[in-house]
Amino acid sequence: MATLEATGGSAVVDRAKFGSLQFGVTALCFVIAMLDGFDTQSIAFVAPRIAEDWGLTPAAFGPIFSVGLLGLTIGAFVLSPAADKFGRKTIILISTAIFGVFALLTATATNLEHLLIYRLLTGIGLGAAMPNIIALTSEYAPQRLRATLVTVMFCGFPLGSTIGGLGSTWLIANWDWHSVFVVGGVLPLLLLPVLYFMLPESVRFLVARDAPESRIAPIVKRIDPDASTQAFIQGLKDEHSSAAKGFSVFQLFREGRAPVTGLLWVAFFMNLLVMYFLVNWLPTLLKGAGLPLSLAILSTSTLNLGGVVGAIALGRLIDKRSPYIVLGAAYAASAVFIAVIAFGGVNLTVLLIGAALSGFGVVGAQIGCNALAASVYPTAIRATGVGWALGVGRIGAIVGPLVGGMLLAAAWSPQNIILMAVIPALIASLAVLVLGGVRKKTGA
Repeated sequence: MATLEATGGSAVVDRAKFGSLQFGVTALCFVIAMLDGFDTQSIAFVAPRIAEDWGLTPAAFGPIFSVGLLGLTIGAFVLSPAADKFGRKTIILISTAIFGVFALLTATATNLEHLLIYRLLTGIGLGAAMPNIIALTSEYAPQRLRATLVTVMFCGFPLGSTIGGLGSTWLIANWDWHSVFVVGGVLPLLLLPVLYFMLPESVRFLVARDAPESRIAPIVKRIDPDASTQAFIQGLKDEHSSAAKGFSVFQLFREGRAPVTGLLWVAFFMNLLVMYFLVNWLPTLLKGAGLPLSLAILSTSTLNLGGVVGAIALGRLIDKRSPYIVLGAAYAASAVFIAVIAFGGVNLTVLLIGAALSGFGVVGAQIGCNALAASVYPTAIRATGVGWALGVGRIGAIVGPLVGGMLLAAAWSPQNIILMAVIPALIASLAVLVLGGVRKKTGA
């Protein structure tokens, strides 16, 4: 007879083959991430055209960029932890509906006040979706493939941003800027029925919430047809029998997790500051440096495409090597290539190379850090842990565009504004490397 260790809980998930269940979860979450990336990035692509239509200066869009990121922060802090109580799938459906509806309404905006409100509400939906697709993918992924699957899934975000950049140029040319938000709103709403019928709830969550065996058994059989459902349930219950009770955010700092949480938050804050500073301001800054808008958008799309390649490459490395060394080195390298962008002037070849390699480190390593965050917290607080790390990161994401707008209003040159992003990239590198030392010392 098989032992509980061999048949229970995580052992079943970890030894499972990569089959239709794991592929389906990863693929559906990938599509959500693509739409998230498209809608998050869309405002940066249309900002120069809206500024022309409404007679605004580029600096006026600092608050617009940041209010959307404030929405992301609210979603990550408030809605994503609700998934630890109500389920990953439930919050994913709610958040997708929110960002679809308000992205669509953004197309109707006629002034800055409407734009601020709609971007805030769109951001709340976007911010709640991301931690939960990370948690859900992680909880269905075998351990040997976990970082790879989470990073591949999250590649949907920069890929959606890349497609958004390329598609926005065509949409704006043919139907003006409103069409970008129409597409960004309709697609998530069309996806909702697909998610409702095809996306499973986290089986780990179902066990943790004492769901009836009749709900759990079909999922267990899809993971491993030979597994015992009762042993699977009991195994997970034994693993999490000591799960902390009470307000789950406080648990991020208990049982020796305080330094891990603190350093993770520093890394998220600094890198998301850099990431959103670049993706929001790069088109405007490069246009100000003398590039046509279409080429400025192309440079930003190249940054996101570099992030897709970086995420896949770094995900495989993280599964095989120390994630802390891999991510720390990637953040440090990104600082170098941000400087390349700054000194590239209007040399398109240099800009594209610098943007691609910066994206490899900034966007790619952030995706890897998402997988890392999902791995350091237990099931009972995983959505909260990932959500709050992203929420703190979103504060950095708000600061980045605001600082960019302030520096632009202060008449800083595009080169010097871009160079400022080197400093937080180096701090993120240091935080991840120190985090590795802390985890090694605690034996985690």
